Amino acid sequence: MKLENIYKSKTPFKPSPLGMFVSYVIMIFWAVVVLFPLFWLFVTSLKLPVDVNTGPFYIPFLEFKPSGHAWEYILFGDLSNDTIRAYKNTVVVGFTSAVLTLLLGTAAAYGLTRFQYRPKLGVILMAIGCIVLAGIAIWAGVPLFLSILAAAVLFIVLVQTIGRRFQRSLGNSDIAFWLISQRMLPPVAVVLPIYVMFQTLNLLDTQAALIITYTAVNLAIVVWLMRDYFQTIPIEIEECAAIDGASRFRIFWSIVLPLSVPGLVATFLFVLVFTWNEYLLALFLSSANAQTLPLTVAAQNATRGPQWWYMSVLILIMILPVVIIAMLLERYIARGLLVGSIKG
Repeated sequence: MKLENIYKSKTPFKPSPLGMFVSYVIMIFWAVVVLFPLFWLFVTSLKLPVDVNTGPFYIPFLEFKPSGHAWEYILFGDLSNDTIRAYKNTVVVGFTSAVLTLLLGTAAAYGLTRFQYRPKLGVILMAIGCIVLAGIAIWAGVPLFLSILAAAVLFIVLVQTIGRRFQRSLGNSDIAFWLISQRMLPPVAVVLPIYVMFQTLNLLDTQAALIITYTAVNLAIVVWLMRDYFQTIPIEIEECAAIDGASRFRIFWSIVLPLSVPGLVATFLFVLVFTWNEYLLALFLSSANAQTLPLTVAAQNATRGPQWWYMSVLILIMILPVVIIAMLLERYIARGLLVGSIKG
């Protein structure tokens, strides 16, 4: 049957039995590949160290005798206090930074979608130059407040004089590309300056340092994804509301955000997962008080080698909240995964 006849036909296209069989075989195979790591974690969490080292054993009661020693040690034993503290830090830091990132990024994305910005390139370069000069002054021993004040005054003077002669300006696309380009740098390239900054502010090993860092790191992702999603919302809806007297904030809060729930949910889950699993920044910015679960998992690599049974328990309890949230928000995520794929 020709392709045009399929589109003209009133009856839907039905695959052949062989095609359906092959499709189901492929899906079942891929499901096994995806779910096997979870099965391995669960089985390993029930093994004694001797069973892990002499295995592989995968079938409880047949190949090995299940034991809850790893669960008891992690949840109620010597490591229980560290586990509870790390779990609390992970939940607080993850959800707080994800919510803050979503609030700031959504507002910025809406502004890039509905307003036109024309910052002058010369003014931006002068601002960067003044910031560099302030940093050099602070490094040379000039007081912090005096350095910042002098740099601000210098920037104002330059903008009011030679800044007016600059004509070349940037657009919204340039701003969006600059934001997403911040994610191109590997975290290890910026972790030392971030460490020194929080050390100067006496915020090392605090939840506030992790929240601020994760919010800044993931902000570009939220802006980029929500910007594409807002572009799919017809602007005529907002124009009708404006004619009826609605303010810009009322339009954004009562019309745009409710229409963007799938995109908001999918973006929130992405940011939450990135924050939940982050290791490198947490390694530098926290030690004991603000330690998160990825660090607790890595700490199970003792002198005798990786303690897989303890790691499996920690990983299972670490991914459980994210899995539950994903299952509860599945109907929104399925629509939000297509963020920006259709331009309306």
